[in-house]
Amino acid sequence: MHDFYSKRVQKRANRHSWGGRTLFFILFVALLVPISRVHASTPDPTEQLRPFLEKVIAILQDGELRDEAKCTLCQRVIDVARERFDFQEMSKRVLGKHWKQISSEQQADFEKLFTRLLEHAYIGKIEEYAGQAVEYKKQRIRGKRAEVQTLLVDSGRSIPVSYIMLLREDQWMAYDVVIEGVSLVRNYKEQFDEIVRADGYEHLVREIEKKITAIEKDAAGSEL
Repeated sequence: MHDFYSKRVQKRANRHSWGGRTLFFILFVALLVPISRVHASTPDPTEQLRPFLEKVIAILQDGELRDEAKCTLCQRVIDVARERFDFQEMSKRVLGKHWKQISSEQQADFEKLFTRLLEHAYIGKIEEYAGQAVEYKKQRIRGKRAEVQTLLVDSGRSIPVSYIMLLREDQWMAYDVVIEGVSLVRNYKEQFDEIVRADGYEHLVREIEKKITAIEKDAAGSEL
């Protein structure tokens, strides 16, 4: 009697145990499927960045283009950069809290001005390109933000370059570049914030315009 009762209790416990495992499995699958779908529908930032960098490298390696004026070559690179860089987001971040303190018209003007600064700031860097290779390491995705880590391999030296990206609909757009741990956005932000705090936003605009003019004069002089 005791043994029979024990067997019935054990059998019932087994049924409940099996039922619990089945329920757990169903819930697990139900929760897993939506997550899998979300990940599957999220575009891969590295795969979107790769063709952009390949296009830039192709421009830099084009012998005919390299014979053109540096400003022309740099403009070609900037035009391609617009395909994968969000210059508005970059402009917003370098101004920080000051971005909200200016009008929408001033924001649009600043975006154009800052993009010109980036264009001219890297004119002198164009000639330094000598066939460096890009290695893609790993990526990290958190919601609508991602980091793609690469290495720029140059004569046995590897330079870590990370692209910080933001998901815009189905496109990952870069808004910052971190080279050897130094953020381009943070570097400009610290400089701009100091100027705005001391002398105001309009003074910052004049300083950037002066910088662009000086770079243009240097570039024009070097091409004579």
